[in-house]
Amino acid sequence: MSKNEFLEKLKEALANDLDPAAVREQVDFYSQYIDGEIGSGRTEGDVTEELGDPWAIARTIIDSSGTQDYARDADSYASRSRGEGERRDSRDPYGQIRVSRFHAAWRVLLAVLGIVGIIMLAAAVIGGIISILAPILVPLFFILAVVRMIKERRK
Repeated sequence: MSKNEFLEKLKEALANDLDPAAVREQVDFYSQYIDGEIGSGRTEGDVTEELGDPWAIARTIIDSSGTQDYARDADSYASRSRGEGERRDSRDPYGQIRVSRFHAAWRVLLAVLGIVGIIMLAAAVIGGIISILAPILVPLFFILAVVRMIKERRK
């Protein structure tokens, strides 16, 4: 989905429940966010996909609109975004959690679990082979040990 499509859907979803200033503020926030992410080298499609469904975002904004002071949060966002070199907080001014920072952690966790799974599979295969060969090899080694002892006694 393109940035414009995302913002139009968000605006449409917010229009019935919020006043025009709050809608404009939200659309401006997401527009700036998308522009910032594109500026850091990501594509529009990746950013809008990460954000998710604009209708779900709108529902979250509308649900939290009674408990949020929009002017204070917008000023807070503006002061954070003015600081050069600063990383954005993992929450936007309206309490929504950005998912992108968790993707790397999930990948690492999945890689670790994959490695552990491979090790466990290898241990199970080796254990299976040993359990199949043990009834044959243990008596064979015992017989060889007895034969060796008998040969040593004869000398």
